[in-house]
Amino acid sequence: MDTRKMGVFLRIISTVLLVLSACLVGLDTQTKVIFYTFTRKATFRDLDALYLLVWIDSGAAVYNLLQLFRSFRKNLITAPYKNLAWGVYFLDQAAAYVVFAANTAAIQASALAVTGEESFQWMKLCNRYTRFCFQIGGALVCSYIAAILMAIISTMSAYALFRLYSPKQFLLLKGR
Repeated sequence: MDTRKMGVFLRIISTVLLVLSACLVGLDTQTKVIFYTFTRKATFRDLDALYLLVWIDSGAAVYNLLQLFRSFRKNLITAPYKNLAWGVYFLDQAAAYVVFAANTAAIQASALAVTGEESFQWMKLCNRYTRFCFQIGGALVCSYIAAILMAIISTMSAYALFRLYSPKQFLLLKGR
């Protein structure tokens, strides 16, 4: 398979996983009745890390969609391809790192919901809101897979950038 086709395929898969993750986290709620009269609703807004994860996954999905639209336009690739390749390389790196960091922060915050923290008198929440926690866990797995795919995409954009340069002289463009 051609590297361009592979890049498009990986971007489509990572976009689908990012959208799935954002929807799973953003639409996940569970309500429990406590003490027969008081109701408590668990949502993604209860943890700031999950709230940020929804926005970061959505933004990364939009970025991947924009890159997909750019790759389908053949006439966009013109003479200043080197500058475009540098821009795509840096944006791919930034998107992969930010998605990975947001997932790691969300997992760290979710671990406290699973285990609790007795010294702060934080109780375990996942023994009460099991469906909510399982759905968040599935969303985090999808988002981590998307982050790994985005790291692979970033590697492919690095290859596309550095193949433009000469291997004999440092950072000198190849002759046409």
